Amino acid sequence: MTEFVFEPQAPVGVPVRGSRASFPVRRVYCVGRNYAAHAREMGSDPDREPPFFFCKPSDAVSYVADGTEGTFPYPPGTSNCHYEVELVVAIGKGGKDIPVEQAASHVYGYALGLDMTRRDLQNESKKTGRPWETGKAFDKSAPIGPILPVSEIGHPQKGAVTLAVNGVEKQRGDLSDLIWSVPEMVSYLSKLFELQPGDLIYSGTPEGVGPVVKGDVMLCRIEGVGELTVKVV
Repeated sequence: MTEFVFEPQAPVGVPVRGSRASFPVRRVYCVGRNYAAHAREMGSDPDREPPFFFCKPSDAVSYVADGTEGTFPYPPGTSNCHYEVELVVAIGKGGKDIPVEQAASHVYGYALGLDMTRRDLQNESKKTGRPWETGKAFDKSAPIGPILPVSEIGHPQKGAVTLAVNGVEKQRGDLSDLIWSVPEMVSYLSKLFELQPGDLIYSGTPEGVGPVVKGDVMLCRIEGVGELTVKVV
């Protein structure tokens, strides 16, 4: 039996709707600029860019149960923290060099999530050519709702994606607007990393990203997937 110098952290688990079991999170991959309008608002040309990815640690994932108001602690070191509502893809079968036509079979289910971003720190990293971790990979930066198995909802390919702050809609898009579809992003990512069960892929956000402050309430919805309510504290 292996001995550790101290007790290792327990795995991060995201509950599966309709089950007593949880999905054990291994890695969190995020797709950048996967909606054309959002890519343009961030100053890039989506028609000429292949997908790119960045990561968050698994313990950045913060679960919010159905019908509850989760909390997002406003992070230190920033005065410009932004919301980004996203469809999250949960990988249930690993693989590398996965063909696009087989990629959907590697997906266990889907969830609704937020990729919270310290935009000022991310922008500074872009200017200096440094990594994005300070802007993206901070504590509690990946709120998420329950995972819905493919066996229950299939593979959503269209449906409104919205986010409102204090009742005012800020983001609106549609899953059909994704530049890289779920099978395409899973296939592409598997050529860079060997995917494993437990991986999550945050699939990108529509246009309309913007800042929140303490006290704001974010209401996220993806048609066919559910709702997520998170208060900034």
